[in-house]
Formats: sequence, C-alpha cells, structure tokens
Amino acid sequence: MKAIVIGAGEVGYHIAKFLSLTHDVIVVEKDVETARRADELDVQVMEGNGANADILAGILHDTDILVAVTGIDEVNIVACMTAKLIVRSHTGWKETKTIARVSNPDYINVPVTSRAQVGVDIMICPELALASEVADVLSSPSAIDAEVFAGGKVQMMEFAIRSENKIVGKQMQDLKLDDCCIVSAIFRKDEIIIPHGNDVVKAKDHMVVVGKPKAMESLVRLFGDEKPHRTRILLIGCGIVGIYLAKIIDKDEKADLKIIESRKSRCIEVADMLENALILNGDGTDVNLLREENIEDMDVVIAVTDNDEKNLLCSLLAKQMGAKKVIARADRSDYVPLFEMVGIDMAVSPREATVNEVLKLTMGRGIQTLATLEGEKAEIIEYTTSEKSKIIGKPLNKVKFPKDAIVTMVVHNEEVVIPKGDFVIQEGDRVIVFALSSAVSAVEKLFK
Repeated sequence: MKAIVIGAGEVGYHIAKFLSLTHDVIVVEKDVETARRADELDVQVMEGNGANADILAGILHDTDILVAVTGIDEVNIVACMTAKLIVRSHTGWKETKTIARVSNPDYINVPVTSRAQVGVDIMICPELALASEVADVLSSPSAIDAEVFAGGKVQMMEFAIRSENKIVGKQMQDLKLDDCCIVSAIFRKDEIIIPHGNDVVKAKDHMVVVGKPKAMESLVRLFGDEKPHRTRILLIGCGIVGIYLAKIIDKDEKADLKIIESRKSRCIEVADMLENALILNGDGTDVNLLREENIEDMDVVIAVTDNDEKNLLCSLLAKQMGAKKVIARADRSDYVPLFEMVGIDMAVSPREATVNEVLKLTMGRGIQTLATLEGEKAEIIEYTTSEKSKIIGKPLNKVKFPKDAIVTMVVHNEEVVIPKGDFVIQEGDRVIVFALSSAVSAVEKLFK
C-alpha cells in the first residue's frame, strides 16, 4: 500500500512514522531542515510544495491515501482537491482517500467532518479535537483522559491515583466496581499492567477504566473522593485552542470560568464571544495575579498558550500554588512525557487527534474509534466485526488472542457486555480492545 504525507512538521512526521509500518510512504516538504528530519524515517522524502500539481501528478499513481498536514489550511485543502482532480483525470487509477488538517473555524466547526464535495474525504481540526478532549475530563479532578466508544454506549476514563486515595493498597478484586465497568490497564512509571485480581493499587498509578457512562459516574467518588460543587476553572491563553475550549465551558452551567489572556485586543474580542466567563488581561506567569485570583481554590487550571515553555511554567506555578488539577498543551511530542514527569496532571497535544484519525482510515474499515494512551504506548480500539473476522463464532478462550491485549467490552444488539471466556463474538458486534502498541497488528488480523 502507498501513502503520501504533505508536510513533515510534528503532525506529518508522526503520521509518516506510523504509516511507514504498513505503507510505502512519500513525504513532501518544502523546508530543507524539516525534510532532513523526515529522512530519519523509512520513507521517501521529496522537497517541494505539496499542493503543486506537477509534483502530485508524478507520485499519485496507485496511492491509497494522501494526508495534507502543513501549517497552512489553504495549502492542505488545495493539495487534496488537486489530488482528486489528477486521479479522476486518469482512467484506471486507484481512488485516493484524502485528509486535510484545517484549523480555521471558517472552514470547520467540529473536530472531524467530511467535505467530499470539494475533494476532502476527511477534514480534521486538531485544535478543536484537543478542546473537546480536555472538556471531557473537566468534570472530575482525578480524571486525566476520556473517550467515548460505540456511539456513546461505552466510555473510557483514565484516573490518576493520589496517595491519599482510600483504594491505595487494595487488591483489584476488592475494589467495588459496578458490574458494567472494568479496569483495562494500570500505568505505573514505565510499566504497563493488564491487571488481575491480586494486583495491588499503588499511589501515582494511572488506571484505565472502561464501562457504561452511567456506571462511570459512580467512579468519580471512588477515584477522586469528590463532593459535588461548581467546577472552578482557570484558562490561560485564548488563542485557537483556548477559544474553542472556552466556548464549550461557557455553556456548562456547573462551571465557573476565568480566562487570563496577555493581548488586550484579544480580551475584548473574546469578551464579545462569551456570556459567563470573566476575562482578565494579564500574564499567566504573574505570581501576584495568580494569587489575586485565588489559584489555590481552582479545581482545574488549563494552560493552552501557543508556547510550550510558557504552558509548562504556568502549569508548574499553578501546581505549586495549590491548584487541584493542571492541564497543559504541548505541541512538541517529546514534551508530553516531560510535562507529566515533572508533575503536570495531563499533557495534551493537538497532533494526536490527527494521527488517530489517519490511523482509523488506514488500519482497516472495521475500526470505528481509536484512542492512544501514555504517549502512544497503548491503544484502545473499537472494531466492528464482519462475516470474515477470524474472532467471530467461537468462545474467546478458544481464540489465539495476543497476551498484551484484552477485549474489555462488547456491544451486541445494543447491549453492553463485559465478555468472559465463554463469550462468543458475532458478526456486527462492536468490540472494544485494549492493546499495547506492539500487539495492535496481531489484534487487527483477528478482525480483518
């Protein structure tokens, strides 16, 4: 299979890295230094403008997927449109799927959409996807990640276990989880554990729980010891990501939102967009300002400026001054584990949304939803089985399932089930699988 990636920045580099495992990849990048970095990968690199019709015409033949992820929306859209026109002008050429990264709200107002009528099969807004991801975890101070599967019937949440939590020291079998919830994994330092009944919960563990949304609500008390109150949120930075997130929070009747933005003109602009938020013109690293705004009383502080280093500094100050949970944006992929290593509760990156959507399109038609965890060390994937899937028609304990993967949930005839060894998966079932990245390819073979 063949793929073309236009743009070799942070997003393009990681997409090319993933696709090179299963595809022959051509990367097109006009910046010499950026192109040189892409040469580290097992891909062919071309220097040039990825929207240039002559360049595309020379490489498009027999291409399965084209991903345009430069930093310029218009270049990405034009590249996809041009690719479609070139392919259609050549009789017998394989149809090429096109994906464009787009950030301008004039072009897109949802995280992922289709614009097939203009030549873009999938349009992805990483910033809006990041904002939606952060909004999903704001309701619980101990939750650091969240995702929904099977059309909202199944929810995944990742919890950080604090040292004072009452479940520390208990065995997994002693946790009083609802019947429709299951702990899929425990992340402990550099170790990833698929837990058994005698595994003991330790402070600073990250626990991944999958279950029905209603049942997940009860876990908030188990993992966070929370008392219901209005969530106090401080948002630092109101650029593209910040305003997307502010609009989501502003509509939440259970949240009180304060925003710190350094540009006075932007503050005035944002004030006209939001009804309930308090907008402050200032610097998120100003200790006196943070004290005046009682940062120690904040349930969540979110630093989403366009500068990774400033986000880190704002987050560390907020954590040191008593904020309960701190979330920071990190555009550079190598910063995500660093942020969490120094005490940031959750580091989020816009590129992950783009990578996930590309993987869904390329890894197989049976994949409906995919979420990467712990810096892409593990994945939770939703598959829809077909009549050709090797996993159907026999008990799970008779299936040669990879040891580093587990079937956590099955949606059968609209009913959510935690499958046991004798459970038989059938055609059309939605199957939620937790897998280490090393086991994903083996899992895929069972669903193809």
